[in-house]
Amino acid sequence: MKLTDLNRQGGIGANSLLLQIGDLNILVDCGLNPKTPGVGALPELKLLRGVHLDLIIITHCHLDHIGGLPVVMRQHPKTPVLLTQSSRMLIEKMLHNSANVMQKQKEEDGIPGYPLFTHKDIEDLVGRFVGLPFKKVKKIKGKKGEIELMFHPSGHVAGATAVEIHHGMRKIFLTGDVLFEHQRTLKGAHFPIGHFDTLIIETTRGMTERAYGKERVHEIARLIDSINDTIANGGSFLLPVFALGRMQELLSVFHDARRFGRLIECPIYAGGLGIGLSELFHEVSHKTKDIQFDVKILKDLKLKKLPPKIIPGQEPAQKGLYIVSSGMLVERTPSYALASGLLSHAHNTIGFVGYCDPDTPGGKLLAAKPGAAFMFTALDVKAKIKARVERFELSGHAERGELLEFAVQTKARCIILTHGDPDARGWFEAQLAEQLPKAKIIDPVPLQVYDV
Repeated sequence: MKLTDLNRQGGIGANSLLLQIGDLNILVDCGLNPKTPGVGALPELKLLRGVHLDLIIITHCHLDHIGGLPVVMRQHPKTPVLLTQSSRMLIEKMLHNSANVMQKQKEEDGIPGYPLFTHKDIEDLVGRFVGLPFKKVKKIKGKKGEIELMFHPSGHVAGATAVEIHHGMRKIFLTGDVLFEHQRTLKGAHFPIGHFDTLIIETTRGMTERAYGKERVHEIARLIDSINDTIANGGSFLLPVFALGRMQELLSVFHDARRFGRLIECPIYAGGLGIGLSELFHEVSHKTKDIQFDVKILKDLKLKKLPPKIIPGQEPAQKGLYIVSSGMLVERTPSYALASGLLSHAHNTIGFVGYCDPDTPGGKLLAAKPGAAFMFTALDVKAKIKARVERFELSGHAERGELLEFAVQTKARCIILTHGDPDARGWFEAQLAEQLPKAKIIDPVPLQVYDV
């Protein structure tokens, strides 16, 4: 097998791997880098010129894994796209929303090359999406040989999958993004136990060790206590979230908390893509049984729409709990605008519940010290950090010890590290070298071809 990481900047961003297995060429994911505007956000698709792509596999529907998919599908007009049934139901909404965002960015900022694809492009391509149930074997034939593949639930988010591939006597396992813990809306990853020849593994939380007492159930309780305290003291609580997965998970948590009298009575504001996806989650829940979500939650919580105009640098007049994207406070999103007005007032709280890239506004805010000045560059707003800024350990990614344990028990001869910052990959590389001294550990340099 040959492997090439097409994510030109490495780390976490435009996730995309080219696997050459026998005479078959398979692309796994084709995302966008959220920190890079324009064509530079794409994987290095030039390396696919002249390559006959037999198959594209999508592991899940976050934009760092699907944001460039219509572009590569246009360039390879006959290649089918295989994904889980749940992802098949979610992917169109995610891509249409991305087209809307890019069109708006083009109008506001004149970004060259935007939008990378249009609504018509999406409509023209969706007939090539093939939904595959978990645990069902799918044969893919090349001119000379064939592979068998199977999807396994990987937790993380609705529809997320790991990929098991058999080629002759060789067994390959790609984890995708993983969460072993159960969530309110989704069961944790369920992977096959035993030997694989090659393991391709995510490393997101390689530099994060969960402290004792920070288990998920305790962190949920701490989050609710923090919300109650903030609202009781006359403030607002901002929860920047990913629209896909994290919003639905938190709405379920708050619904249960309110039912049992644990969440303070206060207005809850939410809007945008997350609400539309919540309605779609209800449909996915009923059709696939892969997730558990009832749209009645939205009505029971009496969700309110976001204020029609969020004035940068000013507190919204409406006090309450705000659950909005983006989860990393990316520029020109509702969470970014709200944070610019909430941050300079001590009675407010901004609580992060998922991974934040250190280079995003969310990552920079988490690293800043109380009392420091924080610049919202895209809004030309400077705010002094007076609000509480908290992190709650509710990531959609597995603990590093759990992933390491899974990797070691596979006794893989070769392990490829993906989806992690350099330090996170470094931790896994050191640990795996110690525990599997005979294994070949590869931290792939972007765009370099590896014989695996």
